[in-house]
Amino acid sequence: MTLTPNFYQDRLCLNVLAGSKENARAIWQAAEGHVLVGVLSKNYASNEAAIADMREYAALIDNALSVGLGAGDPNQSKMVSEISAVLQPQHINQVFTGVGMSRALLGQTQTVVNGLISPTGTPGKVKISTGPLSSQRSDGIVPIETAIALLKDMGGSSVKYFPMGGLQAINEYRAVAEACARQDFWLEPTGGIDLNNVEEIVRIALDAGVSKVIPHVYSSIIDKDSGETRVKDVRQLLKICKKLLA
Repeated sequence: MTLTPNFYQDRLCLNVLAGSKENARAIWQAAEGHVLVGVLSKNYASNEAAIADMREYAALIDNALSVGLGAGDPNQSKMVSEISAVLQPQHINQVFTGVGMSRALLGQTQTVVNGLISPTGTPGKVKISTGPLSSQRSDGIVPIETAIALLKDMGGSSVKYFPMGGLQAINEYRAVAEACARQDFWLEPTGGIDLNNVEEIVRIALDAGVSKVIPHVYSSIIDKDSGETRVKDVRQLLKICKKLLA
């Protein structure tokens, strides 16, 4: 069982949601393995139920499992850490303050653990108060360089930048990408990303020199009726990735 995501040319790996186990397997095949398949902890009533079901997902996709919070819900932070300690997935989504717990419980450094930071309206400044308690208080705003250093201190792998609103926070996002490149840290742009803007969003990160990028493309490629991610859209995303790194 591999704990490391399968990056295309060691630079890009997609992150999309699965609506079912069959959908997960189809997504993974369509992306030629260059994908992390998200399953949300919020959809389960207990740790035991999540572990049992997610283990079946992982078996179908060579452990390319991304354990999710559920719309960045800070109240899911502890559950994500606890179930991931058992599952040992390739990828964990965490709020900023949950990174240390996740890394410690994993007991290894290979799994990607991101930390959620948010735009503030000011390039170079980010909000790190995304945890269960801190998100209920006044915004904790720090320089992006400090946020990255804190994530490194906690054993984090990457910045999850959310919610971007697609291209709305593009100047702030560019500052985050440049800081990630300077500090050799990975970047996961998230929120409002679709087939029309993903190329520009990923290109900004690559051009800035970010070593590894994991774009999250969620609701825009989910079929409203079935609740499943459209496999043809995943193929299109892979095609875009290959074009960017041609």
